[in-house]
Amino acid sequence: MTITLLGTGTSQGVPVIGCGCEVCISENPKDNRLRTSIHIEIENKSIVIDTGPDFRQQMLREKITNLDAVIFTHHHKDHVAGMDDIRSFNFLQEKPMPIYANNSTKEQLQKEFQYVFNPNGYGGAPRVLYNEITNYPFDIEGIPIKPVEVFHHKLPILGFRIQDFTYITDANYISDEECEKIIGSKVLVINALQKKPHISHFTLDEAIQQIEKINPGKAYLTHISHKMGLHAEVSKQLPENTYLAYDGLKITL
Repeated sequence: MTITLLGTGTSQGVPVIGCGCEVCISENPKDNRLRTSIHIEIENKSIVIDTGPDFRQQMLREKITNLDAVIFTHHHKDHVAGMDDIRSFNFLQEKPMPIYANNSTKEQLQKEFQYVFNPNGYGGAPRVLYNEITNYPFDIEGIPIKPVEVFHHKLPILGFRIQDFTYITDANYISDEECEKIIGSKVLVINALQKKPHISHFTLDEAIQQIEKINPGKAYLTHISHKMGLHAEVSKQLPENTYLAYDGLKITL
């Protein structure tokens, strides 16, 4: 399995026009982040988790020409806004794109992309094949996937464990019961927005506490705001086997 971190930022994590902070004007490419998403290659299958506003740019950058499925963690705009661009894969693969999401995410997608879900829509619209998921295991063409329910303030959203890899984004609370699903992961990718407290995201210290509790082989921090600080400086402050992720990072298990 190969995981590519397509984007590791937030809407506060991409370079901000006129901000002038050291991160936004940094020449280190690891400080230049697109919105959070990952690509997974496993058993000759190609899967993306979340299609943010930068989805098309990320696919082009990584030269991804085949996509078997898209899984959504939740319906917030920075995780779904690029869904329209799956149409390129419709054309290439000549079939609808299987998408996996819970019911609340589907409802929001239907509002924002009503032309996609309209059975009488025009022929050039993206085509999707919706699969409802809940907090129960499911599979994509034989690949087992275990959802992990976490909370983004008051909103329940889904992380996912695939074999020895677990992906959690946009969380500020994980119950002990859900943590049990993660324990034993060799690699954990988890969100850490910034150092100061936030209403709906783990801070750096809170993410590190979760990592210590879960005790994966390695952990990578994602969904990073420009308020976190420079990649090179923050990396020096992290515990052993915990790393600040960056766009384009590849992890092989």
